[in-house]
Amino acid sequence: MATAKPLWVQSDGTLLLDERHSDREEARRFLMQIAELRKRPGTWHTYRMTQVSLWNAAAAGWRSDDVAQTIASLSGHPLPRTVETFVRGSMDRFGQLRLVSEGGQLRLRAAAPSLLRKIAGLEPIRGLIGLCSGTDNGAEDPELGEEALVVKGEARGTIKRELAALGYPVKDEAGFHAGQALDIRFLEEAPTGSPIALRDYQSEAVDALLGGTEMDGGSGVVVLPCGAGKTWVGMAAMTKLGCETLILTPNGVSVAQWMSELLRHTTLTEADVGEYTGRAKDVKPVTVATYQVLTHRSAVDGEYPHMRLFVNRDWGLIVYDEVHLLPAPVFRMTADIQATRRLGLTATLVREDGREGDAFALIGPKLYELPWRSAESGGWIARATCTEVRVPLDDRAATSYAEAPKSGKHRIAGENPRKADVVKALLRRHRDTPTLVIGHYLDQLHELSRELGLPLITGETPHRNRLKLFERFKCGDISALLVSKVANFAVDLPDAAIAIQVSGSYGSRQEEAQRLGRILRPKRTGIEAAFYSLVSEGTDEVEFARNRGRFLLEQGYSYAVDRWSDRAGGEETR
Repeated sequence: MATAKPLWVQSDGTLLLDERHSDREEARRFLMQIAELRKRPGTWHTYRMTQVSLWNAAAAGWRSDDVAQTIASLSGHPLPRTVETFVRGSMDRFGQLRLVSEGGQLRLRAAAPSLLRKIAGLEPIRGLIGLCSGTDNGAEDPELGEEALVVKGEARGTIKRELAALGYPVKDEAGFHAGQALDIRFLEEAPTGSPIALRDYQSEAVDALLGGTEMDGGSGVVVLPCGAGKTWVGMAAMTKLGCETLILTPNGVSVAQWMSELLRHTTLTEADVGEYTGRAKDVKPVTVATYQVLTHRSAVDGEYPHMRLFVNRDWGLIVYDEVHLLPAPVFRMTADIQATRRLGLTATLVREDGREGDAFALIGPKLYELPWRSAESGGWIARATCTEVRVPLDDRAATSYAEAPKSGKHRIAGENPRKADVVKALLRRHRDTPTLVIGHYLDQLHELSRELGLPLITGETPHRNRLKLFERFKCGDISALLVSKVANFAVDLPDAAIAIQVSGSYGSRQEEAQRLGRILRPKRTGIEAAFYSLVSEGTDEVEFARNRGRFLLEQGYSYAVDRWSDRAGGEETR
C-alpha cells in the first residue's frame, strides 16, 4: 500500500521516495535539485543530500527555508533536527564567503568577523593569505579591519578548492578578464538553408552563464541531455563574449565534431580553428584539444608538457566538454586560471571519482539544467524505453565465474557467451532499425563481429575507416554497428534508435548516460528509441547494473527488468 505522502525522511538524512505514490514525479523533480539517488531497493528509491548538492541548490536560488519546508510538506512530518541542521548549515554557508577584487588585490570577505577569524586560523589556508596593502609588518590594513583577508593572487583557485573541501563554499565575484578579442558570429543560415536560431533552453543556459545582458558572469556548469545541443551553448557563449577560446574534449571524434560545427555555423574559417591532439598541434584563436593530450607525459613522475596550452594565448573562455570526465591534472591547472571564464558542459554531474567538490570550486556551480524528460516532452530528444535483460551464464562461464578471484569475475560476467543469442534476437526484433551494439571488452566485440557479420569500430580503427563506417550507417547501407567505448562520446549518428549494451565499465552512471544519449536524437520517422542492457544473472553485473540504472531512474525513465529464457527463445518479464 502506498504511503500518505511520497517521501519518508530518516534522521541520518536518508530520503526515501515511494515510487507507487501519485505525487512521486513532483517529489522526484524536487529531489533532483537537492540530492543524489543512491539506490533503489524495490519500490523505495533512496536519496542522500550532500554538501555539494545543497550548494548547487543554493547557487540556483533555493533558500534553506524553502528546501526544509518542501521536504517537510512532501513527507507530511516535521524534519528531524539533524536533517534540518544539515540543510540549513550547508545552504546558509553559500554566499557567506566571497572573493572580490578591490584596490588591486584579491580579497576574501566574510559575512561575519568571527567566520573570517576562523578561516584565517585553518592550517590549509594560512599559506594562501598575503599581507594587506600599505603594511610592512603584517599589521592589519585599517580599511579591512576584520571584514576581509588578502589572498595571494596565484591562490584564487587553490583557496576555493581548499575551503570547499573544508565545507566552506566560496562565491567568486572577483571578475574575469576579457581575453584576446575575436570576431565570431553565427551565420544567418545553416548549410541546409534553414535559419540559425538557438532553442529557448539553450539561450537560457547562455544567459545563466553570462548573467543575461550584464555580461557579469562566466563560470559554471550547464547540464543538458545528450543530443540536446550542448555544443550550441558553447558556440553561443563564444559569440556573446567575442574572444579567443580553448575547447577541451574527451577524444578526437569530439574534436572533429566541434571543429565541424564551428566552421558550418559561425563566421570562423579554417584559419581561425586549430586542432591540438596526438596527431596535430595547431594553436589558433579557437583551439580544440583532448584531455588525453593535455595529460600525456613521458614518465610517471614527469611534467605535463602540453599543459602550457592553457597559457599559450590570452584565452577569454575555456570550454570543458563532458566536464564530469575532467582528469585530476587538468583540475590542478584550472586552479591557476581562475581569471579566465570557464564553461563546463555535461549530461550528468555524476563523477565516479568523488571530485564533485573540486568541480564546484574550480569550474563553478551548476548554472542551468534541463531534465531529460523535459527535453523529451518538448520534442528535443527522442522518447526512449530502457530494459535490463538478465541472461543466465552458460555452464563453462558459470564454472569459471565460481572459481575466479573477485578481480576477474566482472569480465567473465561481461563476456557471457549467451549474450550473443540475445543480441541476435534483438536484432531480429528491430530488423532494419539503426542499431548500435556497444561493449567494453574488445575480445567479446571481435567475437560478436565474426559471429554476427557486423562491422566493428574500436579505438584501433583508423580515423578514415571509422568515418566511412559512420557514413554508411547514416545513409542506411548498414543497419547495425558494433562499437567499443569510443562510442560513449560525441558520435554523431542521429538516426540510431536502438542501443544494445553487452558489457560496461563496472557501475559507471556516466557511461550509462552517454550510451543512452547515442540514441536520443529525434528521429525523422518518429519512432521510439530503445535501450537494452544485457546483464549476467547471478553475478556482480546485477549489482553494478543497479548502480548504472540509478541514472535512468533519476531522469524519470521507467526501467524494466526482463529475464532471458533459452527455452522460450526470448524474454520473460519478471
